[in-house]
Amino acid sequence: MTPTELVRHAAERGLRAVALSDHDTVAGIDEALEAGRKYGVEVVPAIEFSVQSATETHILGFYIDHKSEILRDALKKINEVRWQRTVNTCENLQKLGFDVTMDEALAIAPSGLIGRAHFARILMEKGYVASVKEGFDKYLANGRPAYDGTQALTADEAVRLINDIGGVAFVAHPHLIRLNDADLRTFLEGLKRVGLCGIEGYYNEYTDEMQDYFQSLAAELGLEISGGTDYHAKMKPHIEIGIGQGNMQIPYSVLENIKRIVAEKNEN
Repeated sequence: MTPTELVRHAAERGLRAVALSDHDTVAGIDEALEAGRKYGVEVVPAIEFSVQSATETHILGFYIDHKSEILRDALKKINEVRWQRTVNTCENLQKLGFDVTMDEALAIAPSGLIGRAHFARILMEKGYVASVKEGFDKYLANGRPAYDGTQALTADEAVRLINDIGGVAFVAHPHLIRLNDADLRTFLEGLKRVGLCGIEGYYNEYTDEMQDYFQSLAAELGLEISGGTDYHAKMKPHIEIGIGQGNMQIPYSVLENIKRIVAEKNEN
């Protein structure tokens, strides 16, 4: 899905705002912003960084300066490491006996940046798994046999980078970090000291109990909340934009609060 198609789809679904937060690239932001003006959808310039972790840790940056030279230089290093991680993942799948190639993945990755979802889609289309989700669950998720966790940045470095380019940093889907309550608190407190703004308080995989827990945790630690469905179009067809797996509702006040924080930051 192109950035224009994404924004048009958001408009068709009745969304007021959407963040384009691709992994390790800002290539689609200008197109998305233009589409937002055309379709009447507020587009938030954003990015998502995968960072070094024993499990799986992602840092979101909202309202970044996507044309920053600092970001451009960082992305060069990040994407060199990302390419090697992708090659490793492909080789891991091949070792497991799957007929999967880098060329096949590139063919369904218009941006040229391959992610695990592309491999999961290939596995599904070739009949190795019944769905993209099954591809992740069996082979590509953290701890599964084809997973490769090589990353360029530490969590601290990602948070500092986002702040350096004018954005605000949030830890995405913290349940995937798989830390117990005490260790997660320590981790978040450490990131707050280097500029973390908040955590994802709404996410498509959260149960009601998880959502309450993460929102309460944010409040206890003096952190803000963000929200997202983690929409990946055909890459994750079980997730729909705006409603996740069917019942998500993210109030616009979440975005209004983030915009307030960004405005206050720019005033200082």
